[in-house]
Amino acid sequence: MRIKILASVVFVFLFCACVTEQKSELVQRLEGIFYNDSFASVPETEFNVADYGAVADGKTLTTEAIQKTIDAAAEAGGGRVIFPAGTYLSGALFVKSNVELHIGEGVVIQAIQNNDYYPRLATRIAGIEMLWPAALINVYDEKNVRITGKGTIDGNGKYWWDSFWGDPKYSGGMYGEYNEKGIRWAVDYDCERVRPVVVWESEDVLLKDFTVQRAGFWTVSLTYSTRVHVDGLVVQNNIGGHGPSSDGVDTDSSKDVLVENCDIDCNDDNLCIKAGKDADGLRVNRPAENIVYRNCITRSGHGLITLGSETSGGMRNIEVYGLEAIGTSTGIRFKSAKVRGGVIENIWFHDIKMKDVANPFHFELNWYPEYSYCNIPESIPEEEIKDRWRVLSQRVIPEEKGIPEFRYIKISNVKVENAEQAFYANAYPEKHIHDISFEDVKVEAKESGKLSYASDWTMTNVLLVSASGKPIELLECNNIQQPEILSLTENEEPKPEIIQSLEEQMKQLSVNKEVVIIPVNPTAKQAVAQGDTTLFSEEMQIHILQQKEASLSYQEPMGDGGNFMPVDITFKSKNGIIEVKAQREHNFKFVVSAETEPTNVTGADNWQYDPENKHIVITKKGNSFSIQIN
Repeated sequence: MRIKILASVVFVFLFCACVTEQKSELVQRLEGIFYNDSFASVPETEFNVADYGAVADGKTLTTEAIQKTIDAAAEAGGGRVIFPAGTYLSGALFVKSNVELHIGEGVVIQAIQNNDYYPRLATRIAGIEMLWPAALINVYDEKNVRITGKGTIDGNGKYWWDSFWGDPKYSGGMYGEYNEKGIRWAVDYDCERVRPVVVWESEDVLLKDFTVQRAGFWTVSLTYSTRVHVDGLVVQNNIGGHGPSSDGVDTDSSKDVLVENCDIDCNDDNLCIKAGKDADGLRVNRPAENIVYRNCITRSGHGLITLGSETSGGMRNIEVYGLEAIGTSTGIRFKSAKVRGGVIENIWFHDIKMKDVANPFHFELNWYPEYSYCNIPESIPEEEIKDRWRVLSQRVIPEEKGIPEFRYIKISNVKVENAEQAFYANAYPEKHIHDISFEDVKVEAKESGKLSYASDWTMTNVLLVSASGKPIELLECNNIQQPEILSLTENEEPKPEIIQSLEEQMKQLSVNKEVVIIPVNPTAKQAVAQGDTTLFSEEMQIHILQQKEASLSYQEPMGDGGNFMPVDITFKSKNGIIEVKAQREHNFKFVVSAETEPTNVTGADNWQYDPENKHIVITKKGNSFSIQIN
């Protein structure tokens, strides 16, 4: 049914640039803790790292000298560790109770690119408890700690980026090795990358004003901690490349946390809240609660504010406001999986602005199956299976315990400009995403979007300015209010789309005699050209039109559509090798032009020769592999 075009309508939209004047009880309580002069106070006595032998030349390893300074301050009952300007090359440093690490303007603490200088400690990585290298700066089981100053913590991360996925991206590294083995999900845990700042099992911690750049992994991790204030940090992780999983500020199963006035540019979730993963996270069962994120800007990255994907311990009593996203791929983002569990409730997002954000409201509870559902292939020998793989692949019993529940969430006073898809939600038939309220929201988007397995959504004073002019598509939903919809084409009937057949698209592409490889996405009814972006499809057809050396790369969604990864296809005609490198698994069908029948095709699941049409039909299920036509 076509939505009535609102050519001249008075729409009262109550969006304001300032935040809601009346502060909530949660905000007032946290301000009472963190704005008190006694919070995380330390003695004023100063301890200069130069007096303990630290040399700021960027070449001399200064770990021991800086740690001696910190230890001296702690043994004296507390104090302030200071640095003369310069660059200090260091391994893991441990800030002690009643100590302030003051990284002043002109000071850089730079990570040495060698895991031997970061002792492996008990911690939690991406929702699983395990041993992992210490961070560059650690607050580990301490109380009353400050890390402050206008200086820089340099994660020096390219060393770890390359160990993960090679240089250039996806050209090798552990990512490539594990992809070929069918255990892409294990890379993030086995490729041990050093984080810049970690707060672990600590209380009364202030992180203020410093810059963090080039994180090897997550930038600032707050885990199992209480009363942490993060204020005025700048994160710049896309200097000299784009590292994998370079989250901005992550709060993990912690409580009484205030994150504010930060500016985040990264290559994953900018601001994020987590609470454990799968069976291990359900065992720990520790929630993230009483948390406020406010007055921050996000730039490059995958999530203005993300809840998940680690949700097992649950999340509650969270308020997010005063945020602005500029070009971040996703806005308010929920991620989980059917083995994760957890109840996420009593969340309020308000007074938020997004511009050039493709997916402003994106709730995927069956997120990134290739990563979320960990299965150890039978092809891997028993002696090669690591203990952490067994933890990761442990099944949740009963299975119903693994279904997450998102409920009682309010979104108000939000303005979105130039989005791709306004609303997206996907939950489960067994447990809908329910009781979600939108109020005073304006979204400008090309597509209205789709909700699957959602119930009891209200939309009060919500305007969707949509190029399609269509309502939100609903699948297995109950009691969903639609927004007011204003079509961008005023007073015109929608024009029917001109859709070429796949045959016509292929013919058009193959006019160019240089074209050898044409992927076809039957789900999207799209013939794909070099550099194109296509929807994910389990079935993909690859047509190789000539016996000629060629390669082609296109993009597809990595997991839930929030960001994209390349699919690389190479045909080496001299030795008849087809190579595929992809992130996600597909059922591939190759149609290869050949004048004569081959003697054999190795690496294929099945193959046959069609003498009438003179081509070989090859099938193969996988993501990264080689096939040889003999």
